[in-house]
Amino acid sequence: MALPQPLLPVLAAQIMGGTRFRVFLVLQALRLLTLLEIESGNIAASASTACARWCPPNSSCVNATACRCHPGFSSLSGEIITSPLESCDDINECGPPLTVPCGKFADCQNTEGSYYCTCQQGYEMVSGAKVFRNASENTCQDIDECTLNPRICKGRQICVNTPSSYICKCPSGFKFDQAHPKLCSVDFPTWTLPPGIKSQSLSRFFEEVKDLGRNFKPAVAQDTIKKLIESLDNLLEDPQDLETLALPSRHHIATYLLSGLEEVLRTLALAMPKDSFTHHSPKNTELSLMIQEQGNGNVTMGQSHARMLLNWSVAAGSNNSGPSMVGMLSSENMKKLLDNASLKLDPEKKAKLEKIHESPVNGAKLELLSAVNSVFLSNKNTEKLDSPVTFAFSHTWKEPKEHQELICAFWKGDNVSGGYWATTGCWKLGSQNKSTTCRCSHLSSFAILMAHYDIQDPKLALITKVGLALSLVCLLLCILTFLLVRPIQGSRTTVHLHLCICLFVGSSIFLVGVEKKGEQMGLRCRLVAGLLHYWFLAAFCWMSLEGLELYFLVVRVFQGQGPRKRWLYLIGYGVPGLIVAISAAVSAAALNGEGYGHKFHCWLDRQQGFHWSFLGPVIFIILCNAVIFVTTVWKLTQKFSEINPDMNKLKKARVLTITALAQFFLLGCTWGFGLFLFNPRSEVLAYTFTILNCLQGLFLFLLHCLLNKKVREEYRKWACMVTGNKYSEFATSTSGSSHNQTRVLRPSESGM
Repeated sequence: MALPQPLLPVLAAQIMGGTRFRVFLVLQALRLLTLLEIESGNIAASASTACARWCPPNSSCVNATACRCHPGFSSLSGEIITSPLESCDDINECGPPLTVPCGKFADCQNTEGSYYCTCQQGYEMVSGAKVFRNASENTCQDIDECTLNPRICKGRQICVNTPSSYICKCPSGFKFDQAHPKLCSVDFPTWTLPPGIKSQSLSRFFEEVKDLGRNFKPAVAQDTIKKLIESLDNLLEDPQDLETLALPSRHHIATYLLSGLEEVLRTLALAMPKDSFTHHSPKNTELSLMIQEQGNGNVTMGQSHARMLLNWSVAAGSNNSGPSMVGMLSSENMKKLLDNASLKLDPEKKAKLEKIHESPVNGAKLELLSAVNSVFLSNKNTEKLDSPVTFAFSHTWKEPKEHQELICAFWKGDNVSGGYWATTGCWKLGSQNKSTTCRCSHLSSFAILMAHYDIQDPKLALITKVGLALSLVCLLLCILTFLLVRPIQGSRTTVHLHLCICLFVGSSIFLVGVEKKGEQMGLRCRLVAGLLHYWFLAAFCWMSLEGLELYFLVVRVFQGQGPRKRWLYLIGYGVPGLIVAISAAVSAAALNGEGYGHKFHCWLDRQQGFHWSFLGPVIFIILCNAVIFVTTVWKLTQKFSEINPDMNKLKKARVLTITALAQFFLLGCTWGFGLFLFNPRSEVLAYTFTILNCLQGLFLFLLHCLLNKKVREEYRKWACMVTGNKYSEFATSTSGSSHNQTRVLRPSESGM
C-alpha cells in the first residue's frame, strides 16, 4: 500500500536527521511554488482561449472577447469586432469608389464576399472565357455581329458592325417596308432620257420605263424584268431616228443604255426570292440571274450566248452582308448602236503586235461576231476584281486572215466619242468550235471582235503610190530622152539609160506586186521577190559603172575610151543575175525556199538574214563608188594645179564628176539611209526614206535632162514641132552666148 504524499518529507527527515533535513524542506518548498505557478498559468491560458459565443455571421472567433470578419466582409469598427451589437457586412468592390480595375470594355460584378470582371455587352474575350479578376487578364474585343450565323439582319437588310453593337439597314435602292419595319422593300430606280439627245424612239422607250416604275411592286419583279426587256428589244430592233444620229451620239446612247440596264436589273433582281432566273425573249435577248446567300467557291452560270465562271465571294464584295447576285444580259440587237466604234489597244498588246508585224499598228477595223454581253453583280466595285472571271462566248465563226485576229474586248464609255472598245485587263485563252474563251480582271459589257489591224500607215502608203507613179513617169521620160536625143549619145548616156530602165522595171514591179496576198507564201510572191532583188541590184551595178566611167575619164587622164559596151552589159546585168542565182540556190538548199518572200510582203526574208544577199552587194557598191569619187576629186585638184592644164577637158571632167556625185548621193545615199532604218516605228525615218526613194525618177530627170543644155534644146525643137512654130538654132545660141558673157564659164559648155 502506497503512503500518502505528505508523509514522505516527515519520514525522510526522521531518517536523514537535523541540517540535512532543513535543506530538504527548503527544496521541497521551492518545488511546490514552481508547481503552483505553472498550474496557475495553465488555468489562465485555458481561460484566454475560450471562444466568444456571440460572433456574428461571416466572422470567426478571435478569443472570448473578440471576433474577426471573413475576407470580403467588414464591420463599422473594422475587421475586429468586440461588441455583440456589431455585424460583418459584404464589401462592394465594384461600388464607388471602384477599388478593382477591370480595364477597357469591361464591368465589375460584385458577389457575396468577392467580385469578378466581365466584358461589356458587344465584347468578348479572345480566349472565350467569361470572367477574369483584373485588368492584366483583360482581352476584351468587339464582337462582329455581322459575321454571326444565322444572319442577325433578316431579309435584304445589310448588317453594319459598330463598336459593341450593329445596325441593320437597307441596301441602295431599298427602304424599310412600312407594313413590316424589319424588312426592306425596293423602289424602281430613276432612269430618264439622257440630256441633249432628241429622239422619238428613245423618248418612247423611257416613257415605257417610267410606266413600269410607276406600277412596280416587289412581288411582280420578274414580270417587270420581262416587260423591260421587251421594250428594249422593240427599241433596238427598229432604232428609227437613232440610226440617223451622229456616231458619237449613238455610242453615247449605247453607253447610257448599258449602264442603266445594269443598275435597273441589279435592283430588280435583289427584290426577287433567292433563286435562279432565266428569260429568253423572242428577239434573242437573254437574261440570266443567280441569287443566293454569300459563300465561297467557284460558280458557273451560262446561257446560249455565253458562260461564266467566277468565285462567289467576288459577287458579294467586302462591304455587303446581304444576299449576293450575279447577272448576265446578252443582246444581239445592241450591235446596231455599236457599229463603227474604234478600238483602243492595251499598250502591251500593241507593242506585241508591232513586234510581230514589224510595223506600227495604226488602229483596226472591227466586226462584232458575238452578242453584247453585259455582266453585273450585287458588288458594284468591279473595276478590279480580287480574282479574274473566265468567259466562254459563242459567236459566228470566221477564220482570221492576214492582219486579222479574234480579240476579247469590252465597251468603255467616253465623254468625247461616246465610247470605244478596249482590251486592257482581258486576255484571250483560245478559240474553237464557234466559241472563244476569255479571262478578265474586271466586269463590263463584253464582245468578241474580228480586228483587222491597220498595219500600213495610210499617209505613207499614199506617198508611196503617188511618189512611185511620178517617179515612173519621170523615168519613162528619161528613157525616151536617152534613146531619142542624139547629141548626148555616148557611153555615159548608155549607163544612164540602163540605170533608168532598171529603176523603171523594179519600181513597176514594186508598185504592182510587193503586197502579199493570202496567208500562204505562193509562187507569185516568191517570183516578185526574186525580180525585185535582181532589178534593184542591177540598178546599183549600173550606178557603179557610172563611177567606173568617171575613173577612166579623170584618173587615167583621157587615155582612150571607157569600158566597151559588152563589158557594161556583162557587169550591169550579169553580176546581179549571178548574185540572184547563188542566193536562190542557197534559199532552196538551206532555207527550204523561204529566203524569197516575207510573211507580210514579197521581199527578202529578214528573220533568217537572207536580206543581206541584197544589202551586202549594195554596201560594197556604195563603198567602191565612194572610193572612186574621192580619188577623182583628188586627181582633179592635182590637174587644176598643173602649169598648163587643158582647161576645157578639166572643166568637162569637173562637170561629169559633179553630176556623178549628185547621182551617187541621190541613189546611193538614199539606200544607205535606208540601212539605218532599223526601227520601222520611227515615223520620221520611215517618211524620209519613202519620200527619197519614191522621187528617184524625178531627181534623175532633173539632173540628166532638165539641167542639160543639149536636152533642153531638143525639147524646144520637139515643142516647136508640136505647136507648129519654127525653131531658130541661131537665136537660141546667140541668146545663150550673150548670157554667158556676163559670168564665168558654166557647166553648160560641156552639155550641162
